[in-house]
Amino acid sequence: MRGAKALALALGTLLSAPLALAVPAAQAADGDPAGGKYTVTPLAFTVQAGGRTCTVDADLYRPAGADKDHARPAVLATNGFGGSKSDSTAAIGAAVASRGFVSLVYSGLGFGKSGCLISLDDPQIDGRAASALIDFLAGTRTADDGTRVDYVTQDRAGDPRVGMIGGSYGGAVQMATAAVDHRVDALVPLITWNDLAYSLDPNNVAAPEVPGAFKWQWANGFFLIGEGQPLLEPSLDPSRINSLTCLHFTTGACDTVHTLNSGRYPADRTKAMLEYARGVSPVTYLKHVKAPTLLIQGQADTLFNLNEAEATYRTLRAQSTPTAMIWQSWGHSGGMSDPAPGELDLAKGNLEESYTGRRILSWFDRYLLHNKSADTGPRFAYYRDWISDPRSTYGTADSVPARSTRFYLSGDGTLVDRKSKVTQGSRSYTNLPVATSHSESSIAGLLGLPDPQPFDTPGTYLDWSTAPLSAPMDLVGSPQLRLKVDSPAAERTQGDSDATGRLVLFAKLYDVAPDGGKTLVHRLVAPVRVPDVTRPFTVKLPGIVHRYEAGHKLRLVVAASDTAYFGNKGMKRVTVTNSPSDKGDSGVLSLPVVR
Repeated sequence: MRGAKALALALGTLLSAPLALAVPAAQAADGDPAGGKYTVTPLAFTVQAGGRTCTVDADLYRPAGADKDHARPAVLATNGFGGSKSDSTAAIGAAVASRGFVSLVYSGLGFGKSGCLISLDDPQIDGRAASALIDFLAGTRTADDGTRVDYVTQDRAGDPRVGMIGGSYGGAVQMATAAVDHRVDALVPLITWNDLAYSLDPNNVAAPEVPGAFKWQWANGFFLIGEGQPLLEPSLDPSRINSLTCLHFTTGACDTVHTLNSGRYPADRTKAMLEYARGVSPVTYLKHVKAPTLLIQGQADTLFNLNEAEATYRTLRAQSTPTAMIWQSWGHSGGMSDPAPGELDLAKGNLEESYTGRRILSWFDRYLLHNKSADTGPRFAYYRDWISDPRSTYGTADSVPARSTRFYLSGDGTLVDRKSKVTQGSRSYTNLPVATSHSESSIAGLLGLPDPQPFDTPGTYLDWSTAPLSAPMDLVGSPQLRLKVDSPAAERTQGDSDATGRLVLFAKLYDVAPDGGKTLVHRLVAPVRVPDVTRPFTVKLPGIVHRYEAGHKLRLVVAASDTAYFGNKGMKRVTVTNSPSDKGDSGVLSLPVVR
């Protein structure tokens, strides 16, 4: 028990690290690096959430000079998963209050000293709880001690001008809140999800009814953090307890994790799992989100990759919700607490000194201060790690670049630029009972511990490589692979109602240097559970921003397994045949190249 508590504490602390403020609370109340003064008042709010009555623990940051005659817009924020108002949102409260905004930061339901169960940001639970706090900012309700505010800007009676900001779990809750409460005026969600079914059990083909490959390390790490909350914050609050088999989560969340850990996908349980995971995700309720949204996603993120933000971005743009998107460098992977020089670091309060920070301030300037001359920036911006000058590390575009360059898979293991160059040939691999390829140790990366370099075991993968590039090639976006495989063992399970026996494979791109050294960009892979092994299928790989230097090779690998995911049931031989006379479109790798 002591070991579990220690691990949960370590994980929770690190998950909230990028949004933590390394300043004691007493000093924080005196001001911030930006120079503004503010006071901090602890408050509690009794709310109804998910059929339970619980208390939300919050801190109110009031900037100097804010009063009834000098009202200010407000910013609402809550923590990342495993954090609280103190260790993951204090930085946000200080940063925005020092710049003249009223700020209300709170521990999310089930975290810190806040009651109720963890629902994974269900809009009807976490969203409704946040809406009750907006009532407080509107002046239409009091805190439990009778505190009432009258110094928040009101657009009309009961409608405060309020924005939201936060990362990961504190990012999705913004969209959940805006979906049920249209009084929210601006959102800035960082490194968060679009579809939890994709996040935890990704299938990188367009087959929403087919489960993917369970991301067991990430999912169970978070589950341990959630179930360990009563140990981290001892409490006898009955609103925080569900049952002996599902201590601290809602029943639907526990059932989802239990189904995934079973390694099986019977039709009824799979349907329930997918419905719950998507039901608490933005993919289901984005149609109700009208608040202008600045999406910020991390390139180094195997938990919530860039595809998640792109999916949210495209949905919001299609329904005319004002939206922009930034792909910054840091995400959940590879140590979040040490951003690259010039990148956003809320622990240092460097909003004015970082590209992303300036974009956040401009977003609030336009939509909270109603400064119509504020420049909210381009629709799309992306960090480029090959640019050494921090002043010009971001590229910009009107949209995510199209897949403009094609390579064809050849039977001799090469990637060629024309179909006519393809060599006829077939090659095969077979999976083993244990994982034989490694992309990452998710928890090791999160904790900053050593992680073995990615590898693939001969006989359990196929690969195709370009010739050495004659000039640098910059990729910005999600590569796409069109593939056809033959697998008699998988074909025999095609009609089963349980999807467990369907073929699982993992596609990924390496950068191979002239000396043979290889890099799996941000350790990202694309798990696939093939919907129909008798037909070609399209794999959308995780988005990347990467320069392949001149002299380097781009290497595509299709592997049988990966240590970070559950994989195939039983051994399956897989054959890929490439032919120049193939009249279909299989055997094609399409890349979003920026010229």
